[in-house]
Amino acid sequence: MHACGQVVSFTTARIAFPWDRFALALHTRLPRDIRVRDVAAADPEFSARFSALRRRYVYAIFARPLPSALLARYAWHLYRPLDIAAMREAATPLVGEHDFRSFCGTLPENGNTVRRIESLTIEQRGELLIVRVAANAFLHRMVRTIVGMLAECAMGRRDPAGVAAILSARDRAAAGVTAPAHGLYFAGVAYPDGYDSYLEPPIVWGRDPE
Repeated sequence: MHACGQVVSFTTARIAFPWDRFALALHTRLPRDIRVRDVAAADPEFSARFSALRRRYVYAIFARPLPSALLARYAWHLYRPLDIAAMREAATPLVGEHDFRSFCGTLPENGNTVRRIESLTIEQRGELLIVRVAANAFLHRMVRTIVGMLAECAMGRRDPAGVAAILSARDRAAAGVTAPAHGLYFAGVAYPDGYDSYLEPPIVWGRDPE
């Protein structure tokens, strides 16, 4: 899994720290594959996790017979022809508030598996398929399980009309395969004050796969 819109919060006693220089200072200590885009002081009650209103994920599928060396770490390669209309048909019943237990890997401690998906779209860009999911919260492996199920529908292995039955089953086995982690991107979080960290991952910026 990759992240381009992750938000982190912490408390500190150094209120007078020059926050405009904090990101530059962090980059001298962080590994090269972790970078800070922005820094801001927040209210003491703010929590990057619990104050969130909406989270968004992006999943990339590379659909063609031959794989790509450059995209091997950043997209799920599917070599079979995909029926995008079937994929979109299967996605439609998932939008809204449902019990997503069938799409959950490890159950949450409180046992609540009801979540509200606000949008679920599939965009085709040549040989790339970009799945975007926004929800109030997600369960463990929820996006990857949804994408795996959508891919099975796109390859003719599963009937798109059966999604409602998968939801009502409340059984992880009913949803089928889990898509691999390397195609998944945590793309952003939105908060009550209007701040949204969403950023499209580089794979959808328009570069041509090789």
